[in-house]
Amino acid sequence: MNFEFFIAKRIIDSKAYKSSVSAPIIKIGIAAIAVGIIVMMIAVATGIGLQQKIRDKVSAFNGHIIISNFDSNNSQESGKPISTKQDFYPKFKNIDGIKNVQAVASKFGIIRTETDFEAIIVKGVGADYDWDYFQEFLVEGRLPDYTKERNQDVLISEDLAKRMQFSLNDTFTTFFRKEDPNAMPIPLRYNIVGIYNSGLKEFDETYVIGDLRHIQRLNKWEADQVGSFEVLLEDYSQLNDKYREVFQNTPSLLNAVTVEQKHASIFEWISIFDKNTYGIIGIMILVAGINMITALLVLILERTKMIGIFKALGSNNWSIRKMFLYNAGYIILKGLFWGNLIGLTLLFAQKYGKIFPLDPAVYHVSEVPVYISFGYILALNIGTFILCLLMLLIPSYIITKISPVKAIRFE
Repeated sequence: MNFEFFIAKRIIDSKAYKSSVSAPIIKIGIAAIAVGIIVMMIAVATGIGLQQKIRDKVSAFNGHIIISNFDSNNSQESGKPISTKQDFYPKFKNIDGIKNVQAVASKFGIIRTETDFEAIIVKGVGADYDWDYFQEFLVEGRLPDYTKERNQDVLISEDLAKRMQFSLNDTFTTFFRKEDPNAMPIPLRYNIVGIYNSGLKEFDETYVIGDLRHIQRLNKWEADQVGSFEVLLEDYSQLNDKYREVFQNTPSLLNAVTVEQKHASIFEWISIFDKNTYGIIGIMILVAGINMITALLVLILERTKMIGIFKALGSNNWSIRKMFLYNAGYIILKGLFWGNLIGLTLLFAQKYGKIFPLDPAVYHVSEVPVYISFGYILALNIGTFILCLLMLLIPSYIITKISPVKAIRFE
């Protein structure tokens, strides 16, 4: 058996150790490690969770890569149409990792009721549309079906429904302008079959999901003409790589942009979470390390006589330092155990119980999303353990300055 480990274990197991002067300091050290790992786990879990949730919501309205005409107009309304007779539609045959390519078009409209009116964007989608995201957002009713004949079924947001006092299965009239500004607008009656809530107020307050064929008819387009194509990826982490491939395989007359480029302000905002997370991790490790240094110095002071005796018996400085480092390692592991237990309990409670709400107007989500992965939890634990031990190497050097004669007489 390792001699230093054996002595450290005897010290830890002794009753005197648990009732010594250093006992409260040790408990504070354990608490500091536990609180540190809890805060770090929550920071990483909520930071990544928020990023993924907001990213997925923005992608639900735009796709991961958008292929459209080169156009200086930054309007969200579709301009010059694109033919669906493209090599990449309905599928990129020579690019792997593409989940779906869907044709869409959008058009501004005005909802008019007897008492109110509201400007909206009708996003027209077709039979090739992937409804996975909106299935998650659906709060009432059902998703529209555009695989058969053209119909007036639409999906509206909960925000819009409340403002216009609409309910499920209500009908409303939307007016669309013609190219001639002096001409009367075209009225179109819609039927509400579903209500969604994505939590992204920027999109919820304006977007209505309808039949692509209505947009084609209103714009006097052919059946094979659309506003743009949305490309959905199987793995979002490959966005930049797949974007380059898509751009290279897109005709020169068409432009391709990523969702991050199109909504740069939103993605710049969520990228700040990374800096905040790194800052929190650094502060927590520093606080935990300082508390452990204090605990180690108290332990050394309390066992000065023991250090003197071991030196008198021939033990070298490094051997004695290892005894105290083993002791400190036990304290760190104990803190990590309780920190992981409490931290994981809180994260799972939030993941499945949604006990902590958020203001969607500020954070774009209605509750704190958490991302739980064994990888980052293990990395945080290993990193905290190693860094705290490394921080203890310098204060443990004080043992080398202790004289055996003075130490044995120390009171």
